[in-house]
Amino acid sequence: MFTNKLELSYSNELHNYDIFPKVVRAGKSTEITIRPLGLHAAFKDEEYNLSVHPMDEGTPWDYPDRPNDFTYEAVPGADGCIRFSFEFFGEQEYYIRVNDGARFRLQLSVFSVFEDLAGRYPFRGDLHMHTTRSDGSQAPAIVSANYRKTGYDFFAITDHERYYPSLEAIAAYREVPIEFTIVPGEEVHLPKGLDHTNDVHIVNFGGEYSINGLVRDLPQIKEQGEDAARRSIIPNPPAVMDKEELWAIVDEYAKTLTIPESVERYAYAECCWIFEQIKKAGGLGIFCHPFWISDVFQVPPSFYEHMMETHPFGAYEVLGGESNYEQNGFQTAAYYEDRAKGRRYPVVGSTDSHDSVNSRNSHVCSTIVFSPKNERRALIQSVQDFYSVAVDTIDEMPRYVGEMRFVRYACFLEKNFFPLHDELCFEEGRAMKDYVCGVPGAKETLEFLSGRMKRQREKYFAW
Repeated sequence: MFTNKLELSYSNELHNYDIFPKVVRAGKSTEITIRPLGLHAAFKDEEYNLSVHPMDEGTPWDYPDRPNDFTYEAVPGADGCIRFSFEFFGEQEYYIRVNDGARFRLQLSVFSVFEDLAGRYPFRGDLHMHTTRSDGSQAPAIVSANYRKTGYDFFAITDHERYYPSLEAIAAYREVPIEFTIVPGEEVHLPKGLDHTNDVHIVNFGGEYSINGLVRDLPQIKEQGEDAARRSIIPNPPAVMDKEELWAIVDEYAKTLTIPESVERYAYAECCWIFEQIKKAGGLGIFCHPFWISDVFQVPPSFYEHMMETHPFGAYEVLGGESNYEQNGFQTAAYYEDRAKGRRYPVVGSTDSHDSVNSRNSHVCSTIVFSPKNERRALIQSVQDFYSVAVDTIDEMPRYVGEMRFVRYACFLEKNFFPLHDELCFEEGRAMKDYVCGVPGAKETLEFLSGRMKRQREKYFAW
């Protein structure tokens, strides 16, 4: 019988039974395996009733002419697993229900995706956060380990005015195999002058060189010098300039732009110039938290409106950092209003954390990027191609911001994949912290753990 089982505990099902693959190609017949995890969950050597129910086709009694109830008789194999093949259709979740005679036994889920998502894996990341190298609470290498422990696959250290802390974190783990991707980054704040003021916060995620490192009047150059190895991941980044030269360049650049009188001319022009430089560096320029209340709105709404109309940025930080409703709530509402106006741009969610352990914003937001690889360029390209969804974890129940198909997919993954994924992340993150703290055996532990995340993806995603 088709019964509503939405109230079932997904965590109990996940830890009592393993179903794989969990994500399949739509329109292709796929063999699904259900494996009991422990004697308490073992199937008897007898016939079971198994049924498959697509989420999008309604209930059999209300929509009897739709394809919504597929029933099989299944007998466990010699290894105790139940197997069946099914051609999943559409992009949607499917409930897989197993009945022991007339008695309901368990429900698990599978998700089918269209061809453009096939070959893409879900990677959870943070594109904006801080360490002790600016105004954070932990050192770059420790922050990296703490984020991995919490379930992140990638992140960028984006300290204020500094690119080198992200390079420091990358270097800390260069001699050990980890499956956590540390992306170079920075929060860009260029020098201000009497007629050259701009306080819009912009993140350079993954650029091959520092934008702060283009101006010698900033901490990046003052603290680390002009050496390319401390401000770039390529051998020949652009030359360094004085702040007066920067202001002259931006003043000339502003003449090429159409800027309303209600919008601060220099500030807007500098934002556009920064985004252009980040793009030239191969990075993703992120327009950060415009509804952050720093006494008042950090970005005036009229300035914000022009920015969204022209969207010179690579991605919009629709969720980021604060646990009060106003910031993320207003940004989300504005995003959906923009979608209604026909505006479309990539979105991300970031913690903007300054403490990676117990602060109020340690892990309040994230981004799920659907990418073929957990690698800097692939992640950036995937966000630019709109394969991302922002995740709000301020409250116990996650909330998602983005395009509907990705929101639905992310909800499925949050219940059916990420709890298992996060267990492996925790173990690697703990060993990472041991390693940088000099704990004996940590390197060997990381070598032992290496490859598990890849094998898990290959098991659960049927590409």
